[in-house]
Amino acid sequence: MLSPGKPFPLGATPSQQGINFALAAPSAEAVDLCIFDTTGNNEQQRLSLKEQTDGIWHGHLSSGKPGLVYAYRVHGPWNPKTGHRFNPSKLLLDPYAREITGTYDGRDLFLGHDPANPEKRDPRDNAAVALKARVATPLAPAATAGHARIAPGDRVLYELHVKGQTKLNPAVPAPLRGTYAGLAEPAVLDHLQRLGVTTLSLMPVQHRADEPRLLRMGLSNYWGYNTIGWFAPEARYWSGRPGTTPASEFRAMADAIHARGMELVIDVVYNHSAESDELGPTLSMRGIDNALYYHLRTDDRSLYENWAGTGNCLNLGEPRVLQLVMDSLRFWACEMGVDGFRFDLAPVLGRADAQRGFDPRAPFFAAIAQDPVLSRTLLIAEPWDIGPGGYRLGEFPPGWLEWNDRYRDTQRGFWLRQAHRDDRSNLGDFAHRFAASSTEFAHRGRAPTASVNFITAHDGFTLRDLVSYDERHNLANGENNRDGHGHNLSNNCGAEGPSDDPAVLALRTRLQRALLATLMLSQGTPMLLAGDELGHSQQGNNNAYCQDNDTTWLAWIGTSAPGSEAARLGAFIARLAALRREAPALRSTRWWPAEPAPDDSSSPGIRWLRPDGEPMTPADWNDTGTALAIHFGHGTTAKEGDGSSSWLVMVNAGAQAVSFTLPPGAWLLCLSTDPEADTGDGPRALEGSAQVPFSSIGIART
Repeated sequence: MLSPGKPFPLGATPSQQGINFALAAPSAEAVDLCIFDTTGNNEQQRLSLKEQTDGIWHGHLSSGKPGLVYAYRVHGPWNPKTGHRFNPSKLLLDPYAREITGTYDGRDLFLGHDPANPEKRDPRDNAAVALKARVATPLAPAATAGHARIAPGDRVLYELHVKGQTKLNPAVPAPLRGTYAGLAEPAVLDHLQRLGVTTLSLMPVQHRADEPRLLRMGLSNYWGYNTIGWFAPEARYWSGRPGTTPASEFRAMADAIHARGMELVIDVVYNHSAESDELGPTLSMRGIDNALYYHLRTDDRSLYENWAGTGNCLNLGEPRVLQLVMDSLRFWACEMGVDGFRFDLAPVLGRADAQRGFDPRAPFFAAIAQDPVLSRTLLIAEPWDIGPGGYRLGEFPPGWLEWNDRYRDTQRGFWLRQAHRDDRSNLGDFAHRFAASSTEFAHRGRAPTASVNFITAHDGFTLRDLVSYDERHNLANGENNRDGHGHNLSNNCGAEGPSDDPAVLALRTRLQRALLATLMLSQGTPMLLAGDELGHSQQGNNNAYCQDNDTTWLAWIGTSAPGSEAARLGAFIARLAALRREAPALRSTRWWPAEPAPDDSSSPGIRWLRPDGEPMTPADWNDTGTALAIHFGHGTTAKEGDGSSSWLVMVNAGAQAVSFTLPPGAWLLCLSTDPEADTGDGPRALEGSAQVPFSSIGIART
């Protein structure tokens, strides 16, 4: 029997007295709590939640214990034209489920509407196969809930996929490959720390449901951007070891990362759900209270706003939906040990309604800013979607970081097109992005670290493919090669795809190193893509979202062999990261000024120089030239070992070597991106000038 219970907290909350259930469904007429056996296949009890307080249906089950499997049936009108899609024949997953059992397989039994007539309700019962929640034992609070651990100027992000990172890694025990536990293995974290990574940015780890189209083709949403359970770690990344759960294994992974002094960020998808558009399945919120949870079109409430391109958008303008998101974020920060979040298609979160559009003061941003836990986490926005006015780079609130795609495109264009003398970017564009894109970010007190600089990310070509392919090769995705970005900015460095030509391979290596050096030396927050340090290729697939196979799994065999290309590239990135740590100017969280502050060596002067050593002029900035130098720390007194050295970054993206006249001082060349010139023998003295080979960078210090 159910007692009245309480309308808070939402979800299923176990205690020594039983379990309290609370579900937000203000438009519902009745709610049934359905109890299943441990397999989740057989409905054993159906209990009516008699109490409803302010739109929250609630009840307390004194006999309930952790491990109990449950779902809801919600009664109400079926009237899509008014936004209501209640269907008690369909079992509904609690949006607050901490652990999810069952698998959505795409069959039409999951549809709330009649497959032959979407205007009618489908009467078939799907209880045996529906997704259900299992009541989980709460984890202890994290040691430092919501506290980002790395100083902003020291942060180096590394975007990875939990499964792809270790599925083929021979240094990980076979039963743990592709799992949370595998990612926590010492060999994996050792590798990342050797690279200089401070912050792991995991692609989505919240429970997902795969799209029916992919399921029909035998594929899955490998990337995971199709969430249906915002409190449940994705069980597909759980090892299944006895005595563990997906949540406990994730938390152990977080603890292992923190033990290394590193941060953990997760990619979260609160802009839409896996229920898709009006023809999609009824899995959870659509059947609980469709008109509450989703943005519906004002001209026809049977249809959904589709600013994410996935069929629907969650309505964070509704307080209960905003509460769902905030409760979810606090759960991951406080119980799961997450230090920050990367928000997929974040402009959707800033649209309280279709009429007002994106607003950096929207309820979601206000709620984050005042929250004592979440306001201290690392907050990263993907600042675009496909909605009206959907491109919002630089417009997120102070304290937020943003993926800077204009940095990506400018640096790709500068280095890769220059190598082929094609459609050159000018030097001003290069410098503006190198200096953290002040036009977009230098306002409202925002720091240069707000710009997340990247050359590659999960969405697009890998670094190896960027210098190897002219066009996408996405036929395996089943969309006739129409998906993903089309033409590559890069050209193919001499040959399309794999090549055995030593000259082609040497040029590709040279350009990868130049791009990586630009990334690690630029002002802002650098982000590396997992596998780029290994030369990972996806064979030209630049939208491998549905490829759960060796297209996306990182190939580790042979990458650590001494002298291998992967080993050399990884060692090169590690040297870049060490150089970044050594040079305060490169880690500055203040905008690079023209001159240093008299009493502040952490705010060095910076001069932009031509190769002849003279200052850049306005005409030079508008030139489509290929070479310039950046002089950091001029005017300061250099002292050996105190970090106050002057630094000179000499950039040559042209097809011929360039001689740079050095500023006064005793200069040492400490790194070159040119594979032939970079012997790794340590710094060497320079006398008056430095020869920088084609398509490369030289870094010198006093």
